[in-house]
Amino acid sequence: MRVDTAGALHAGWPSVREEPGRARLAVCTPTGTAVVLGSTQNEQIVDHDRAILAGVDVVRRRSGGGAVMVGPHDPLWVDAWVPRGDPRWDDDAARAFDWFGTWWSELLTRAGCQGVSVHRGSHRRRSRWASTVCFGGLGRGEVLDPVGRKVVGMSQRRDRHGAWFHGACILRWDADPLLAVLALSPGERDAARSELDGLVTGVGRLLPGRPRPDRARELLLDTIFTGV
Repeated sequence: MRVDTAGALHAGWPSVREEPGRARLAVCTPTGTAVVLGSTQNEQIVDHDRAILAGVDVVRRRSGGGAVMVGPHDPLWVDAWVPRGDPRWDDDAARAFDWFGTWWSELLTRAGCQGVSVHRGSHRRRSRWASTVCFGGLGRGEVLDPVGRKVVGMSQRRDRHGAWFHGACILRWDADPLLAVLALSPGERDAARSELDGLVTGVGRLLPGRPRPDRARELLLDTIFTGV
């Protein structure tokens, strides 16, 4: 378990830096709420005044993709480190997501989610907001519910030692907090919300009894740490 600000969690992974030849998996819990921008995104997509008023930090990760909002409770954020030479290593950066997608789908299935699947194809822009919001697109390895809504988003960064994967599993989908701090007009926010709500869902809706997000998180954490 790693607990720190979102900026610090993205800035470095001390145990990996100290021992890069060892594979690792960690649940990351940010101490506050933050919008995490992809490596190539312009910070002007964020309305910084709105973000300050909402108490939302703006940070950047060194992996690609669109903006994601993270907080202490949702999404469930899991990072993985795969060193070069590990059996899970793949020189192809796209194919490299396959094992991580399989890990997530098996985790969700063991926890009680039915019918989840892993996207094995190329990146798809499923919405005009895909370049702005991570969950508006679909990348290889990402996990879908039975009707094709995205429940786990991923990104990856690489260096000469290995690959660092980020995985974000939505527990309860609500686009409003993220859209509220982006530099969009009211009409654009409404349009983005409408499109994204048809493309994304939370795993709380897939688990038996549709538990609250906090209980869904507990179930997934128990499954990760006990292997049940």
